[in-house]
Amino acid sequence: MTRKLGKGAVALVTALTIATPAALVPNAAVAYVFNDVRIQGTQRIEPATVLSYANIARGQNVSAGELNDALQRLQNSGLFETVEIVPQGGTLIITVSEYPTINQISFEGNRRLKDDELAQIAQSQSRRVYQPSQAIQDAQNIAQAYASRGRLAARVDPRIIRRSGNRVDLVFEIREGDVTEIERISFTGNRAFSDRRLRQVLETKQAGILRTFIRADTFAPERIPLDEQLLTDFYRSRGYADFKVQGVAPEIARERDAFYITFNIQEGPRYRFRNVSTISEIAGVDAAPFAAQNRVGGGDVYNPAAIDNTIRRMETVAIQQGLNFVNIEPRVTRNPQTQTLDLTFALTRGPRIFVERIDIEGNTTTLDRVIRRQFTAVEGDPFNPREIRNAAERIRALGYFSDAQVNSRQGSSAEQVIVDVNVEEQPTGSLSFGASYGVNSGFGLNASLNETNFLGRGQTLGLTISTASGDREGLINFVEPYFLGRDLKFGFTARYNETSNLNSDYDTRTISVQPSIEFPISANGRLELRYRLEQNRLNNVSDDSSVILQDEQGTRLSSAAGYTYLWDTRVAGLDPLTSYKLRFSQDFAGLGGDVKTVTSTALAGVESNAWREEVTLRAEIEAGGVYSYGDYSSWILDRFRGGGKVRGFEPNGIGPRDLSAPNQDALGGKYYWAARAEAQFPLGLPEEYGITGGLFADIGSVWGLDTRTGSDGSEVDDSMRVRAAIGASVFWTTPIGPLRFNFSKAVRKEDYDKDQNFDLTISTRF
Repeated sequence: MTRKLGKGAVALVTALTIATPAALVPNAAVAYVFNDVRIQGTQRIEPATVLSYANIARGQNVSAGELNDALQRLQNSGLFETVEIVPQGGTLIITVSEYPTINQISFEGNRRLKDDELAQIAQSQSRRVYQPSQAIQDAQNIAQAYASRGRLAARVDPRIIRRSGNRVDLVFEIREGDVTEIERISFTGNRAFSDRRLRQVLETKQAGILRTFIRADTFAPERIPLDEQLLTDFYRSRGYADFKVQGVAPEIARERDAFYITFNIQEGPRYRFRNVSTISEIAGVDAAPFAAQNRVGGGDVYNPAAIDNTIRRMETVAIQQGLNFVNIEPRVTRNPQTQTLDLTFALTRGPRIFVERIDIEGNTTTLDRVIRRQFTAVEGDPFNPREIRNAAERIRALGYFSDAQVNSRQGSSAEQVIVDVNVEEQPTGSLSFGASYGVNSGFGLNASLNETNFLGRGQTLGLTISTASGDREGLINFVEPYFLGRDLKFGFTARYNETSNLNSDYDTRTISVQPSIEFPISANGRLELRYRLEQNRLNNVSDDSSVILQDEQGTRLSSAAGYTYLWDTRVAGLDPLTSYKLRFSQDFAGLGGDVKTVTSTALAGVESNAWREEVTLRAEIEAGGVYSYGDYSSWILDRFRGGGKVRGFEPNGIGPRDLSAPNQDALGGKYYWAARAEAQFPLGLPEEYGITGGLFADIGSVWGLDTRTGSDGSEVDDSMRVRAAIGASVFWTTPIGPLRFNFSKAVRKEDYDKDQNFDLTISTRF
């Protein structure tokens, strides 16, 4: 009589079956000889398959150990739910119970991940044999998918429902749990900067009040190395040459519903440069031309970017002089007692290594030449490791790739190097629909189609359509960043705009096309050359408006050439605390068409961080003028109307007005100037809320007319009258974009000015 045991007791059955003869014959080796092997319980699986796994031959001696091995082979085959081996005289009976077939697979309790996505994760499939080990692995993979989305507390349990015909339904019961967010990021060892300031540097963010919408505050281990590098760059660019991250300790709460991350850092002293010199260790090479390119001075705060900039300039001199294999080696000597550094730029002879070739892989859309032009070196040039690293950064900065790795390896000889570029493409196009709101324009809708890597050529193509109360606009924009194979940015813009009674009693329409070329002329400076053909129409001027505006009704064609020079220290980024910006533009209209003007504008701005970088200070001053020549008189669409120049006033809110006209519409002015200053600072709220405050003060004026005769025949006052406003701002970083609330008070104005005590701008995409 043989008694069958359930799953989990198969090994016990074998042990009992094999051990019984040993108990009857002490100290004798147990051996069996089977003349027949009988298979029982198979349904889908052929008996020959069972025999092949058992591997027991008829008529040969079989030990108890070999019977146990046969049992294990059958059990590990993954074909059977239970296996039983029973010797009966010269017959071996193998009884199996096959795993059932999966009838269907379903998921219960999932909301965040859809069934289709979970079905791709699970390897178990319907109409195939059910395997418990695979079901358990599927449950773990599904739980891991939830963990990657920040739900570390998710639990997945596989269950089976038995059906007729040896079939089962496989059900994954899912408890998704809440998002495991980063509740707190803290630092130890920091004295120069507060926790608040350092948290702004990190890619990892704390959970805030908008945690329901924001998922960037979940813990991602792969972001930790990036955060360490960001902290290192932040400190070293501010003079802390010895800074290091000693460790990062992420901890999860017992309930697995929150993370706490602590960065243990060592700031070290803040260094300044003391002695800076340049020497040449290459015979026949004078160090003087190289020293002239030095941009690091004694007393300056230590900044690796300044050293790197000087090395780049010195390497350019070496190329101009035809010197190959010249290394510019920065040698730094620390003086901890005085917290100073002695810096020597040493010209040394480097190894004679050439670039054999540049291999590019992974770019399925982007053309090779778009990546290759990020390298200043080509095949056959001397190998410069630092330039290869810089090229890698330029490739990543394109934004076309989710990952870009640039490495070098030995080529066909010891004197040659092959540069390998491996990239992973990512989507570069977007189709968006959104809404906008302005205090003056009201609500509006917009749609845009944008592609930053058009046809894989690195070109930008954009189409935008927007409409709001009294304002409709369409825009087509195209940019070729590497025109004619050079660092020339070619742009083309076509624009259509209509306004209807937008803070005025008249309508306007503008149609324009503008091609342009932009190129660098210095490390921080760029020059844009452009041509604009524009048709403007002024119509539906109210009878209550000034006769000046009524006489200016009509359509005028403008054909103008112009340029803009921009100098911005943020391009090189040598000073992380202070940046400067200068811009000067001129447009010369009169190359055909009806308009004959020269329009000039200039702007200078500075931004600086103070008080342990908790407060950002900004100041700007700008001015402009329109000069009419020949017998041409300017009209409202040529003149400046003060929009955004002085906060606290509406668009068209300041400038000359015909006070004898019933509506006293703004006439605009040929000249303007404005000065603005503001400070942005924390309000003491948790920084994860993304809310900061600010104070500002603006002053300026708009004035000047060609025609001064008003509606009653008197002269319109177009003199320069100063306006001023002060106010407070609330900055709020939200999922729909940065919002700014301005609360202002005009402290100096004219009686006819239109002030604006509150302003809010919001732009969202969904």
